[in-house]
Amino acid sequence: MTRTTHRFAVSVAALVIGSVGLSACGANDAAGGGGGEGGDAATIAFFLPETQNARYETFDRPIFEAKVEELCADCEVLYFNADQDKDAQAEQVDSAITQGADVLVLDPVDGEAISASVADAQSQDIPVIAYDRFIDGADYYMSFDNEQVGRLQGEALVEAVGDTGRILMVNGSPDDANAGQFKAGAHSVIDESGLEVVAEYDTVQWEPGNAQQFVTDTIAKVGADTIDGVYAANDGTAGGAIAALTGAGVAPADLPPVTGQDAELAAVQRIVAGEQFMTVYKSIKTEAEKAAEVAVALAQGEEVSDTEDFQGVPSFIFDPVVVTQDNVQLLVDEGFWSVEDICTPEYADACAEIGLS
Repeated sequence: MTRTTHRFAVSVAALVIGSVGLSACGANDAAGGGGGEGGDAATIAFFLPETQNARYETFDRPIFEAKVEELCADCEVLYFNADQDKDAQAEQVDSAITQGADVLVLDPVDGEAISASVADAQSQDIPVIAYDRFIDGADYYMSFDNEQVGRLQGEALVEAVGDTGRILMVNGSPDDANAGQFKAGAHSVIDESGLEVVAEYDTVQWEPGNAQQFVTDTIAKVGADTIDGVYAANDGTAGGAIAALTGAGVAPADLPPVTGQDAELAAVQRIVAGEQFMTVYKSIKTEAEKAAEVAVALAQGEEVSDTEDFQGVPSFIFDPVVVTQDNVQLLVDEGFWSVEDICTPEYADACAEIGLS
């Protein structure tokens, strides 16, 4: 297999997100192809880890399924969502194997915990694509440059707060390999700055409520007025941190800079309103469509090349983009969110103020 380095950059000029049906359907059902240009029939199992983050049911699933249908009209997609339960996900993998899946596209709840299931699939000549989160020993891996995500968040926070100040670090889930990479990237910037990390927390299962409780508890110890910024690993934890700060009496206009990731709608609205400083936009369309392309190719016995090596696994690594008030328009221009999505009556004035159209 040729492993030529190939990085997919998400650029404002080049990336155009097409229209895709975005209605979320029930988990753990099958979707057959029916209208694209054909190929040999195959069964592809697609596993997502949870429903806490809006992106999975709203974007990843429908985009993946639509691309499979386009590439292979006779292919069937078996869809599973583990609802953050690693044991349930292992059972789902067993079920997919029993149902005759030819390829597994797997976003793990816990990359280490699922390794035995991955090995079982591979022992039966079923290739496994690690999707978005790394699985050691997978046949392929595709995700964004996760340390770069953390670096971008750290750089944005340092720029917003300045060289001195006191911050909190609200990291991702300790059982998510990506979270460790985000944290490492952020620390590589923050540790070299003059910022003081007052307290740090790994948010169990990425639950916003857990993030909110940590920030609430920390505020009780140090006082809200001593916190100059918050590193939050994703938009859910950012929402929890902001809820804790406002719950402690900090006015929305006085909130310290808070980072995020995923460009979730609620976070984009907070950015427009000046309540959240930034998020990291990762083109889910780019990732999900490439996963579908690789899955269909493998299912049809084709060779997959143009990969790069990541920890010994042939990989496709995509580049993220920082979004603030200054460039939130790009999410509209690329079709990720519409003005109507973002600028609801509550946010209409804020949209007008920044010229979002």
